[in-house]
Amino acid sequence: MKAVVFDRFGEPAEVLQIRDIPMPQPGRGQVRVRMRASPINPSDLMVVRGEYGWRPQLPATPGFEGVGVIDATGPGLLRRVRGLSPGRRVVVLSNRGGAWQEYAIIPARNAIPVSDDLTDEQAATFFVNPASALVMTRNVLNVPRDAWLLQTAAGSALGRMVIRLGRLHGFRTMNVVRRREQAEALRLVGGDVVISTADESIEERVRELTNNHGVPCALDAVGGATGSAVVRALAPNGRMLVYGTLSGEPLTVDPRTLMTGARRLEGFWLSNWISQQGTLTLLGLFRRIAGLMKQGILVSEVGTSFPLDDIQAAVRAVNTPARHGKILLRMSS
Repeated sequence: MKAVVFDRFGEPAEVLQIRDIPMPQPGRGQVRVRMRASPINPSDLMVVRGEYGWRPQLPATPGFEGVGVIDATGPGLLRRVRGLSPGRRVVVLSNRGGAWQEYAIIPARNAIPVSDDLTDEQAATFFVNPASALVMTRNVLNVPRDAWLLQTAAGSALGRMVIRLGRLHGFRTMNVVRRREQAEALRLVGGDVVISTADESIEERVRELTNNHGVPCALDAVGGATGSAVVRALAPNGRMLVYGTLSGEPLTVDPRTLMTGARRLEGFWLSNWISQQGTLTLLGLFRRIAGLMKQGILVSEVGTSFPLDDIQAAVRAVNTPARHGKILLRMSS
């Protein structure tokens, strides 16, 4: 079978390649999934660059999530208990990567059956962004109704999900983007305020909108100067979750900013949060995501799809300026 493989860390377009590897066989408690599609998320590319929270043993295959059809099952009863029989379409959750290949072996508990009313495109993007948006806003921050939530990288798929969750749950969003031309698109999604760092100051705009008080809740995926400005825009007792490092630059924070107003700066990593939850909590999370997808809340705008053989073109497309929608890899139809 074909697989995307890298045997050294570096820029994805330079180190990723297609290889023919032996067909894997499922062991006890495992299923083999014939993959259909998988998104290219920033976290996938961070793994390839060696910048993620852990480094895989090389050679390795990236891909944290996707959709496919169960092709074979290993010994055990899980397939009967959960209906994971060959032919069943499932969401693939692979917290150590491995989705970017024609067939993937995963633990049966990481195969989530999906209904026919979800397209392959939405099923492929079922978990990483939807779960992060939902958990951060509802489980961790629990943003109150009518409160402001300030977020960076608001034009991303996750940022748009946060905006729609705000509309659903009654909290208001201030949405930070780099380019003014993104503003109208986010207003159409439901963003209350859009702040363009190309021609506006985050801190001044927040002071204006909050009568100098600041925002109680914030999400930052950028770091650097943008994320640092968001910290300074927090209200007393405000709380900011850091869940990304898109700028590749550290936050610069005056300790007195945190001390004098009891402001809190916290990291959020979905894998860590998931590892601390029980089975019933996770099953409930999956049901909530599926329901919100059907309502159009946690959907991803999908852009171009590339066949597995065009992996270099696919990862280059991710960095295209003003790109619209998530880039998908197609393994089979």
